[in-house]
Amino acid sequence: MSTREQHTPAFPEHTDITYHDGDFGRMRSRTVGRRQPSVPEVVLVQGMGVSDYLLPGLAALGEWTRAHLVELPGFAGSGDPPHEMDVREFGICVADWLREQDLGQVILVGHSSGTQVAVRAAVDHPDVVGVVLASPTVDPMARSLPRLLLRWRLDSRHEPSGLSENHRPEWKRAGIRRMVHIALVHRADRLEDSVARLRVPLLVIRGREDRISTARWGRELAGLVPDGRYIEVPGAHTFPWLVPDAWSGPMRELAAAAGRV
Repeated sequence: MSTREQHTPAFPEHTDITYHDGDFGRMRSRTVGRRQPSVPEVVLVQGMGVSDYLLPGLAALGEWTRAHLVELPGFAGSGDPPHEMDVREFGICVADWLREQDLGQVILVGHSSGTQVAVRAAVDHPDVVGVVLASPTVDPMARSLPRLLLRWRLDSRHEPSGLSENHRPEWKRAGIRRMVHIALVHRADRLEDSVARLRVPLLVIRGREDRISTARWGRELAGLVPDGRYIEVPGAHTFPWLVPDAWSGPMRELAAAAGRV
């Protein structure tokens, strides 16, 4: 099936919803699956301003461990922050959320702009035993605003129909000013600098039709840590929406290896 064809992804039948009140406001998280012996839980950080599109991917992860989708202050179901935030502060929020939840060993996952936040939270965090960057941003080839917009438009040609409709309520909730702000702060953040500070295994996943993140950069990111791996899966930038199983297997392998350490 072409990724441009209409398709209804499988959403979780049930999610447990919890809220955490931190220094930067209230954060909502949605949880699926059950805790498994010797298997790290998975914590997934939302993309740029939107979260619901990751629910099919969360459901796939919940088939073999307990998995959590964390929403950042100002977006999705979380509360408003005291001020407009940057990537460093979002990373502090996620690190604080991890400490408060006391989940034990976790695999920390980010998708799109969430990769930048996830890595910030993972550096030197004692509970993080592996990091996954899915569709990482922002590729050095797209850090000028015109190039980033061009690549976003090119990628949209490969994304499935219905995705924008799914995003629209969350875009509306965030508002134009906040969406522009986070686009600018993420564009200014150098993911590679944060990745170079990691001391845990790293998995980089890219959709083969992704026009925002390039294969070259994905391989470079994986090469920045001693135990880094790069793989490609079907789909474009938001591949977890249509092909959620594509990332589940590789993440399960990473979690199994980490659980044996």
